[in-house]
Amino acid sequence: MSHAANPDRTVSEADAAEITARILLETESVLFRPEDPFTFTSGLRSPVYIDCRRLISFPRARRKLMDMAAELIERHTGYESIEAVAGGETAGIPFAAWIAERLSLPMLYVRKQPKGFGRNAQIEGELRDGARVLLVEDLASEGTSKLNFVRAIRQAGGTIDHAFVIFNYGIFRQIETSLQAEGITLLALANWWDVARMAEHLGRFTAGQYEEVQRFLNDPVGWSQARAGRR
Repeated sequence: MSHAANPDRTVSEADAAEITARILLETESVLFRPEDPFTFTSGLRSPVYIDCRRLISFPRARRKLMDMAAELIERHTGYESIEAVAGGETAGIPFAAWIAERLSLPMLYVRKQPKGFGRNAQIEGELRDGARVLLVEDLASEGTSKLNFVRAIRQAGGTIDHAFVIFNYGIFRQIETSLQAEGITLLALANWWDVARMAEHLGRFTAGQYEEVQRFLNDPVGWSQARAGRR
């Protein structure tokens, strides 16, 4: 009796997205509130909210996430193509440290604002000239913090082609477009579509909530404007 070989037993990216979505729901790192929308600093109204910082308090969940992150990063960047892992101040720092440990790489972090003067004014830790760096943050939404960090790394002499986040909103094309314009590939474990589907599967929505969240995900600006959101 023959058995088919299965040399690759790593978690697929689709499985990783489902596992990540479930973890975010179990740790209450995501919230759904269509009837009383959240307001972002940009003024955008949203029925969904995420706080990846909560994950640092859940050791089993964060271990699984970081294991999947390391797999995803190596799958897309190779095994010897990254020479340092940089966390973005402040939410990216703990995740960068855990990923650096798994990849056996030096870790540093990038400040939001320069401290002092000179080429390394925004970088804490040793960054060798020309070192190939992976930027790590907790999430990507509609902001420009990634571009700030990427430019700081390059200004300090580093080379960077990839950024990793646990969660990418996946509904704001401008962030990925702007990163692509800078030559950056954004890697993420999950997005809002993944979480919304998992929440529906687990029965986390009350009547009508899933449909309302879908309407937002399909047209976030229009949904916000219809609820007097500022843009």
